[in-house]
Amino acid sequence: MYSHVGESLGISALVEGGDLYLRVGDTQVEIAAIWLRDSCPCPESRAVNGQKLFNIVDLPADTRVERARVVGRSIEVEFAPDGHRGVFDVEALIAADTPPQLADARNEDAKRLWRLAEEASPMAWNDWSEYLVDPAPALRAVIDDGFALLRGVPPDSGQVLVVAETFGFVRKTNYGSIFDVRVEENPVNLAFTGLAISPHTDNPYRDPVPTLQLLHCIHNAATGGESGLVDGFAAAKMLRERNPRAFDILTNTAVTFRFDSADAHLSATMPMIGLDQTGRIREIRFNNRSMVSPRLESGTAREFYSAYRSFAELLYHPEAQLNFQLDAGDCLIFDNTRLLHARSAFAATGGRHLQGTYADLDGLLSTLQAFEEN
Repeated sequence: MYSHVGESLGISALVEGGDLYLRVGDTQVEIAAIWLRDSCPCPESRAVNGQKLFNIVDLPADTRVERARVVGRSIEVEFAPDGHRGVFDVEALIAADTPPQLADARNEDAKRLWRLAEEASPMAWNDWSEYLVDPAPALRAVIDDGFALLRGVPPDSGQVLVVAETFGFVRKTNYGSIFDVRVEENPVNLAFTGLAISPHTDNPYRDPVPTLQLLHCIHNAATGGESGLVDGFAAAKMLRERNPRAFDILTNTAVTFRFDSADAHLSATMPMIGLDQTGRIREIRFNNRSMVSPRLESGTAREFYSAYRSFAELLYHPEAQLNFQLDAGDCLIFDNTRLLHARSAFAATGGRHLQGTYADLDGLLSTLQAFEEN
């Protein structure tokens, strides 16, 4: 056993059983030697970009802390049996012992949920020219509220790709890099008709599902065709509070979503409500048009459909849907794993033409972090 106390700074380090015990004031943490060695920031262990220069098999299986010494706000550690030395920041070691609750920006705790449409009003419209200078407010809104609205985007064909590329990368699908939302003579999807479309998430039959969707209005002179958004996370949270049994069923029953056309046969089997490893809501897959009716034992089927109905009633509640009109030059960016989107019916006369594309949250989060750090 070896210990050293830095009296003036209130820091002490104790080595016992080959592991490190660190005390700062009233806080004490136990740090496994192998974790500490794997986290070593020294030039022998890390490249200038922070990436590791070793593999786990390069470390001795019996790695232990031989001795530790407090130097200011740092700890100098010598490991055995290989004699490796590293210097660690005390605050970083203390912080590492408390897993950050918001480490995953995609779970419910990292969001500002809105159960009723009025809670998301008034909607903030971001001017395109201002967005190009500083996209952070709009991108932050996508993370916090699930969506952002841009106004003044040139109503030109293909411009939706320009918007997507300001923060990330386009996800190409069987619809191509761009898909046109307008009335078609032989539609492969109900989106390409003038029919009303109930709240749903897009492409639940893909794994992984596109996490972001963009819709850019090129032209709109039709009567009707209002866009709508529903916060699926807020509805799932309410279901958990009101009907825990239904929530458990929908988080533990995998259902299959399918899409079939002349050139694409896609399917994915996932629960409607996806959770992370700590049980927090992380993903919604809800699309009545593409869900295959699950063949379950009779009693289980009744329970499942009861839970399914309970969730749908929350999602379809009129006061939960935020409705607005997209006019020429407007562009909507939204989180397709959280928000459901909908559309009211419209008449084909006059014309309505939106262009859409898919992207992913990792690119948006990377761009947002870069802007918020500067």
